[in-house]
Amino acid sequence: MSEQRSVSRSAAGKLFIAGEYAVLEPGHPALLVAVDRQVTVTVSEHAGSDVVIDADISSGEVCLRWLDGGLDGPGAVSLGPVVSAVEVVAGLLAERGLRPAPVHVAIRSDLHHGGTKLGLGSSGAVTVATVAAVAAYHRLVLSRETLFRLALLATARRDARASGGDLAASVWGGWIAYHAPDRQAVLDLAGRRGIEATIRAPWPGYAVRALPAPRRLALEVGWTGQPVSSAALTERLGTPRPGFVSRSDECVHAAIRALQQGDDHELLRRIRGAREVLAALDEEAGLGIFTPRLTALCDAAEAVGGAGKPSGAGGGDCGIALLGPRAQDGVRQLREKWAAAGVLPVPIRVQPSRESAP
Repeated sequence: MSEQRSVSRSAAGKLFIAGEYAVLEPGHPALLVAVDRQVTVTVSEHAGSDVVIDADISSGEVCLRWLDGGLDGPGAVSLGPVVSAVEVVAGLLAERGLRPAPVHVAIRSDLHHGGTKLGLGSSGAVTVATVAAVAAYHRLVLSRETLFRLALLATARRDARASGGDLAASVWGGWIAYHAPDRQAVLDLAGRRGIEATIRAPWPGYAVRALPAPRRLALEVGWTGQPVSSAALTERLGTPRPGFVSRSDECVHAAIRALQQGDDHELLRRIRGAREVLAALDEEAGLGIFTPRLTALCDAAEAVGGAGKPSGAGGGDCGIALLGPRAQDGVRQLREKWAAAGVLPVPIRVQPSRESAP
């Protein structure tokens, strides 16, 4: 490879609109949007260690070497999503009779505030961007579908419970309906038949569909200032109760129909319903989804005629509000109420649907 060659790829963060927790079960839907804050990964040639990772939210470079098909060295665990993404691409290269080149991987993120994650899917975005950049550096051409599948394999290797909804939002952009595959079945298939065969095989339960944006609703995002581990909350929940899953599915399917029909009033009603579904789960399972700040965030949205709910696992991170057509005054009032409750308004827009892979 020529000297000074480098390749950069970016991936968007995400917000859950509805379907949190239920989407953990294979085949069940969630509604998500991609946001205009991104992670950018630049891969360039490196002489020395096999892989050097330089992330703007960690201190110093991490130098890793290949050992028995995986990357090994101090700092590998703390950069798990990046390491797993590099390993999956290297595995695909190996199956094609190729060896990964020594690389420097630089990561720059807009999904943090003062070094603290905002709850916008930074792990998913960095996984997608790393897979895309490392593959492109090695001159692998990936479709959006293949990019997603490689990213899901990389994620499931670390956490087979993760739904992959954040990855889908990063890859496709815009508003999407997402149904998760059985991640353990995907991992088992990869173990038996390899990466190449797995990314080409059918994945039961899995689907992604682009949706139109609301016609006249404004999407507002508030950050509680309280970072939380989504994986820890989903682990505490275990398997979602069937009653909760069915209620969530009904709400998400109705919200999808509302988007397809351009019915903003019905969409607001269904977002309120999604909040109620999560609140019932929280009361039953005692997860702490609704913190005082998230409750205040939602109540403020209702007070100005909109609909609000936590976005993602709850317990902190972000919440969303959708406001109606006369949103200008409502947005101002909402932000004032949020500020009084210790919620920071985050200027975010929806990232448009992508016509091609990142």
